[in-house]
Amino acid sequence: MRKYKCVIFDCDGVLVDSETLGNTVLVDMANQLGANIDLEYALRNFKGGTIRGCIDQIAALAKVMVPDNFEQEFRRRSFEVFEKEVRPIEGIAEVLDNLKIPYCVASSGPEEKIRFNLSHTRLLDKFEGKIFSCYTIEKWKPDPSVFIWAAETMGFLPSECVVIEDSLTGVRAARKGGFDVFGFTAHDYGNELKKEATLVFNKMSMLYDMIEN
Repeated sequence: MRKYKCVIFDCDGVLVDSETLGNTVLVDMANQLGANIDLEYALRNFKGGTIRGCIDQIAALAKVMVPDNFEQEFRRRSFEVFEKEVRPIEGIAEVLDNLKIPYCVASSGPEEKIRFNLSHTRLLDKFEGKIFSCYTIEKWKPDPSVFIWAAETMGFLPSECVVIEDSLTGVRAARKGGFDVFGFTAHDYGNELKKEATLVFNKMSMLYDMIEN
């Protein structure tokens, strides 16, 4: 008997290959303020976090007040980059096309960003009516609320769902909410997910068998 009845996907780094792109923009903007960080630092410290948390870290590193329009400018610059360069995670379209159970996306990003990136990677039609953003409920990972909301709306208990995450923050949110969570480790630079995820995998082509068996 199939164990899971629903799959809840994170977006950045799981459906779309946007983590490096977004963090590159964030590093450039942070260094303009004097933070003196590199991409590796950003991927280790910003990945899976809220933009507000990232801004607080940048302010502490640069020892300056971050401009009030920082987030707005970050969104503008990152959307310009996403429009030209964002790609789907290799193999994700095939997984989605072959899944025999319901699925949705639950992300810390604004719904506008989720829809933008899914549209530019030709995945949006697969998630219409099944997009859950932390911004809608104003609760962010590691709070599990977005996953719980997604599961309830899809009609399932947490124990009937599996969450697919690529960040430690996301993994902890899922576990806190009573979900099994599979950690996608293709960009797990700190080798952190294995310790806390239910299972880990490093190629999206592996995921279908993990879910369906």
